[in-house]
Amino acid sequence: MLKSMSRSLLIASVSAIVLPAAALADSSHALHQPGAVLSPENQEIDPNYDILAAHVHRKGRVVTFHMTTKGTAGETVPEANGALAGAPVQSYVWPTSLKPETVGFEGGNGILALVATSHPDFDDTPLFDEDSDGDLLNDGAKWHSHWVVLTPNEACGAGALSVQDIPNGATPKMPATWPGLPIYIDSPGYSPVLQAEEITLNVAFADESALDGLSYDGVTSALRVNQNVHAPLLCVVDVFDVASGDLSLPGKLAEN
Repeated sequence: MLKSMSRSLLIASVSAIVLPAAALADSSHALHQPGAVLSPENQEIDPNYDILAAHVHRKGRVVTFHMTTKGTAGETVPEANGALAGAPVQSYVWPTSLKPETVGFEGGNGILALVATSHPDFDDTPLFDEDSDGDLLNDGAKWHSHWVVLTPNEACGAGALSVQDIPNGATPKMPATWPGLPIYIDSPGYSPVLQAEEITLNVAFADESALDGLSYDGVTSALRVNQNVHAPLLCVVDVFDVASGDLSLPGKLAEN
């Protein structure tokens, strides 16, 4: 099911795995990890969203999600739209095989994905002050993290995905750090670490057993808030790159 749901993200099929001509120097990069999912260089996209490799490994209950790009991770951010309606969102995404309830959502069949994202037109991390200026609600453009649940949504386009909406009047279980938006999104406060071509997120899980058999992919994508600011609220509108070819979750969690 995950595989068939995720195919809608693709804009082009990845037919070969090609390492870059010059190996990156840092051996801790996703590119140099055994079992990483790889992607060939793509000269037609922004190199800051051109994935070379994605990798996920654990040490006890702490899991490290990281991604190596051709360019500088996080350097390209969306231009402000000036309003929430139609606001652009750009993201580095790790779709996982974890169930939504693993991180506190109502149970379901959507794709639980960890996301590092930037969107200058709104702030959806009301508990955190990413730019340390004393204002909790003005730093959506700063790279920050979310858990989201992705589901098929034809209202976003044929075969497209959206962040799962919460119907009017429904009160599904949400994580404690849910920002109050009517979608399956959590703002857990994990800080993305951006170092040259590498982006890294460290995530702690209360239940280590939930990680057994975890698999993942790596994606860079664009999303957009509905012009009507209504369901579907947040659609996946474009995919820049995919690190596995068909998003069949080929990457396996490694022990560190």
